[in-house]
Amino acid sequence: MSNFHIRLLAARKAANLTQKEMAEKLNINRSTYTYYETGHTQPNPESLAKICQILRVSADSLLGLG
Repeated sequence: MSNFHIRLLAARKAANLTQKEMAEKLNINRSTYTYYETGHTQPNPESLAKICQILRVSADSLLGLG
């Protein structure tokens, strides 16, 4: 998931959502979500699917596959 965190940050900003709002929608702590955007951790497949739904982007685009 090289550069996943950069694409995630850009997609969230394009959706005009804050990290706090994303964390609430994902039902996780904001710090956990922040770790996704800073590249410290990566979401599990279920969380990735939910992120894609919220941001209305494909997993391929976030993962850099498309």
